[in-house]
Amino acid sequence: MKIKPLHDRIVVKRIEQDQKTKGGIIIPDSAQEKPQEGEVVAVGSGARDESGKVQPLDVKKGDRVLFGKWSGSEVKLSGDELLIMKESDIMGIIGR
Repeated sequence: MKIKPLHDRIVVKRIEQDQKTKGGIIIPDSAQEKPQEGEVVAVGSGARDESGKVQPLDVKKGDRVLFGKWSGSEVKLSGDELLIMKESDIMGIIGR
């Protein structure tokens, strides 16, 4: 898959959660919420500040990130469901 996001946008692939509770109850697809955790697949070059300099992004390819429930735009490329969002939609990087 080849995609290059522009400016301060990033491409994230959701990380699927377990379909069972700790007690062993299987949660049906209709009752599951979409995961708010994902892996960064691609990053843009960065946003420009007022003077025109490019400010690099804090996230990089391969980072595990947390994002808001309604963040980003969903796209489907090469059979993969991905999210394209701005870096500001990311709430944190997990385990760096």
